[in-house]
Amino acid sequence: MAAFGRWKAQRLARADCSRRGALDERVAGVVRLLNGRAPFCTTSSCSGRLVLAEGGAAVSAGVPAAVPKKHCRWLLVAHEPCGRADVMAALEKATGDVVFKFEPFVLHVLCQELQDAQLLHSVAIESGFKNSGITVGRGGKIMMAVRSAHCLEVPLSHMGKLMVSEEYIEFLVHVANQKMEENARRIDRFYKHLEAALEAAGGVSSSPSTDAGQARAVYVRRRKRRTAQVQDVLPTPEGRREELEPGDDPEGSLEILAGITL
Repeated sequence: MAAFGRWKAQRLARADCSRRGALDERVAGVVRLLNGRAPFCTTSSCSGRLVLAEGGAAVSAGVPAAVPKKHCRWLLVAHEPCGRADVMAALEKATGDVVFKFEPFVLHVLCQELQDAQLLHSVAIESGFKNSGITVGRGGKIMMAVRSAHCLEVPLSHMGKLMVSEEYIEFLVHVANQKMEENARRIDRFYKHLEAALEAAGGVSSSPSTDAGQARAVYVRRRKRRTAQVQDVLPTPEGRREELEPGDDPEGSLEILAGITL
């Protein structure tokens, strides 16, 4: 417990090495709420962003290949809704392959105990961040990642040549802005649910208690219920998929849940 506190103090004292050099305003409340509680330490976060990234990776069969960060050029980065004119102006600087992306909110939190990570995981799932998961490192560090599949990634140009119409770009920007607005609603929902969960947990004590045991039991029941729901939408013998929502990944969800040791 004391070792975690020392590590947390050292971590929070470090300079912000992100491109922006400061917390995104939209997630500052969440980060401060978590870091104000002894069992949690945030290690990285992004409130969500619209990105035009140019890199050397080719586009094959209409699918953009991954662009390594150190080999890409950022033509546009926006943490708020933008317009078609912003994207068109940024594209004028393009000389290679450009991909337009919307990347949703992501948050990584180091947790003192597994039950602390479980509480966060429950809150994240209830708030709409279905791709959230817990990992335990070889050294025993417990990391909780809040993330979702609420993404968008579309190639726009190849070798500096625009491959789509301005009308289509306007449509993409509209869709991305809608995703940005939904992303903001999910962040607000996550903050409210987190605040309520922390208050209900009585400050999130990492020491064994009856309340912690009850919270653990609730988490186990939720996990079993979610696993059963996932299994219900797996392919039937006839190859059909039933009740599968857009953006859901049954196999990915199973892998995340299976990786949590209870």
